[in-house]
Amino acid sequence: MTRRIGLLGGSFNPAHRAHRAMSLSAAAALGLDEVWWLVSPGNPLKPKKGMAPYDARLASARAQARRSIIRVSDIERRLGTVYTVDTVAALARRFPRHRFIWLMGEDTVAQFHQWKDWRRLAATVPIAVLSRPGYDDEARTARVSGWLRRFVRPEAQARDWTRWSAPAIVFLGLPPDRTSATQLRAADPLWHERFARNTDAGRDVDPFAEHRRNLG
Repeated sequence: MTRRIGLLGGSFNPAHRAHRAMSLSAAAALGLDEVWWLVSPGNPLKPKKGMAPYDARLASARAQARRSIIRVSDIERRLGTVYTVDTVAALARRFPRHRFIWLMGEDTVAQFHQWKDWRRLAATVPIAVLSRPGYDDEARTARVSGWLRRFVRPEAQARDWTRWSAPAIVFLGLPPDRTSATQLRAADPLWHERFARNTDAGRDVDPFAEHRRNLG
């Protein structure tokens, strides 16, 4: 069965309510069946200093995703992929019946041109940019926005994204939430210790298992 899947990658250091809120708002705007959170083992563009252990970050994501259409996975760790373009290609091969759209916060758009093969990634899947308070001007003036400008689709047509041919990008105006991982770490530098104690309890089944069974 074909499903409409939004992909949100990140460090989730830690995962927080804004991740959840914007994922669910994007799902409503795009008509998604699920949102998959791809917890990165290590972001090449982020410093290792201050990065919590992977299992704690994964557990924090699972805690935020409970009782929702959000599915959390360590698929990048299991695949051994470091770059988004390689992860998306692997998912497309594994789940050929699904339609994927990449979800990107406005706060990451300014760095998008530094991603490996970012033009190839943009030509592989549609992209939805999720609004973040304070980043709208920076996102629209970023270098990548200039290249993608001719591929921007109206927000009013967001639910039709499966009919688009990539490159295609849509900017979604979502309800604002100023929660940030940086602020949370500053307020609670040892947050990961709490999750580390509960990683066994936080582990759940592979969220992709059902999809593999459906593929036969």
